[in-house]
Amino acid sequence: MSRHRTGARSSRRKRGLIRRFGLVFPVAIFAVIAVIGVAVGGKLFAPGSSAFGAVQAIEMVPGSHTMAALESERAQLIAMTTAARTLTVVAKPKLASPAQVAAANPGTTGGTGGTGGGGVVFVTSTPPDPGSAQSIAYNMLASFGFSPSTFFGCLKDMWDRESGWRYDAENASGAYGIPQALPGSKMASAGADWQTNPATQIRWGLGYIKDIYGDPCKAWAFWQVNHYY
Repeated sequence: MSRHRTGARSSRRKRGLIRRFGLVFPVAIFAVIAVIGVAVGGKLFAPGSSAFGAVQAIEMVPGSHTMAALESERAQLIAMTTAARTLTVVAKPKLASPAQVAAANPGTTGGTGGTGGGGVVFVTSTPPDPGSAQSIAYNMLASFGFSPSTFFGCLKDMWDRESGWRYDAENASGAYGIPQALPGSKMASAGADWQTNPATQIRWGLGYIKDIYGDPCKAWAFWQVNHYY
């Protein structure tokens, strides 16, 4: 009788343990597996991993948002390249001659003195010392139709800066003489002694000024803007 009761008590204890732990144990096992799965998935799909690269590759398939954006950029690049190849140069720019610039800027003024036609300012000056190169120019102006009292001041200011009135003045570009003809050999049209004779150089210079600018004051106005004439 005592054995039967002992055996029954033991059997009841076993059934109680099974009922108590029979549901808890599988749940615990599932939780452990879930935690391990999350950790492994985070490692596999981290940026830079092969799995993460696979996800990116999937986005590159035709029809995806990434592929559509790349296709749009490629189409724009092709259009821009085609447009660039169709550009043509219509014409090369042309430089205006000194005479054209002077004619287009009649209001350019220079020096001090009275105002003449077209807004050009005439520079007043006293007659130069006799026997000097300036005196030769002063006396030669009338033969070209220029009033010495009106135009000598402009001529003096310009050639002061060009050559200092030295017949042998020469610069690195090859310009020579009182009027700084470029090249100096141009003055041979006024005389064979163009290299040493101030009168020959001045004659050539006044002819050049008359042909290109009209008068010394217009040439001087152009020089003040451009620093050449």
